[in-house]
Amino acid sequence: MRLWLLIACLLALPASAEVFTYVDAQGNRVFTDQPGTSKAKRVPLATSNRMSANPTGAAPVIAEQKPEAKPIFRYDMLRVLVPEPDATIRSSAGELIVSVTSEPGLQRGHRYRLLLDGQPTAEPGPSPVFALSNIDRGSHNLSIEILDEQGRTVERTANQPFHMLRISLAQKRQVKPCTLPDYGQRPECPIKDKPEEEKNPFLRLF
Repeated sequence: MRLWLLIACLLALPASAEVFTYVDAQGNRVFTDQPGTSKAKRVPLATSNRMSANPTGAAPVIAEQKPEAKPIFRYDMLRVLVPEPDATIRSSAGELIVSVTSEPGLQRGHRYRLLLDGQPTAEPGPSPVFALSNIDRGSHNLSIEILDEQGRTVERTANQPFHMLRISLAQKRQVKPCTLPDYGQRPECPIKDKPEEEKNPFLRLF
């Protein structure tokens, strides 16, 4: 019993302390940190395998929790209703009304943005109808986007072509010649171009 107590005490000694052992006159094994006698032998001690709970002394690092990003809402359908694909628009002023639709309907906080030849035509908004004017004659492309609250593009259609045919006033007069009642009423029939009315030849006799 005494031997185990001695061993327990020796294990509690610092790793740097030396331990010696010898047998005394009564035949008992003695452990001590003092050589004491020439018969004492040094006891090799194994290196301690204890580790500090926090060897660096630094405070534990807690990973910063980032807020979960709200998933992007997806629409089942988004398209341009008017004009139809590859439509020809006739307008002397280059005017065009564009109408779009989505399924489901526009979600809260989302906005439509119309693109003409890849460029926004106006600020995004909730209205599905857009009025354009002074579009150059020739072929163009329309596409519609839906933006969310953070300005991210939720949906976008492919480019849809149309053709703007701007008829000049001279061409309109060729298609439908001006008559006297048309002057001052039709843009292609200005009042300044109205011919003088022929006088009734019977009135000259009076």
